[in-house]
Amino acid sequence: MESKIMYIENKSSGHHGPAWIGFVEFSKSGQTVYFNGKALKKLKNPGTSANHFDIETSEEYWVSGVKKNGKDRHQSGSGKIMIDKNSIDEYLKLVGFNSLDEKKFIIIEFTETDKSRFYEIENAETEFRDESRNATFWDNNRRKLILDNIFLHTM
Repeated sequence: MESKIMYIENKSSGHHGPAWIGFVEFSKSGQTVYFNGKALKKLKNPGTSANHFDIETSEEYWVSGVKKNGKDRHQSGSGKIMIDKNSIDEYLKLVGFNSLDEKKFIIIEFTETDKSRFYEIENAETEFRDESRNATFWDNNRRKLILDNIFLHTM
């Protein structure tokens, strides 16, 4: 599997959600990004603020390459970015900096991702199927609903 340093931001809280920089792995198809114990699947119809969703929680995420100018957060966003300690040297090379700005980063260590656990989640049969326009989390082949729209269950 290909491993690459990426910027990931949870968009559930708008531009102020938790954000990470570190090495991620991609599935063979490139449709799923694995990092820090999470599996983020590419949205079939990505929006301007999210292009992936967590297959466990349905939270939306923005996943992109690291910006060479070091300004990965949206211009309206704020908050420190968690950076995996194993990716710091590579990150500094990419952006051309000599050191991390402690005002912008928190150094953490990513946990290993158990990809087999996500394979089981994606291949489990869903009990509730919603084929309306509100159900946006179909797999890319439209074979089955991966996650149901959370709002439909609460209405």
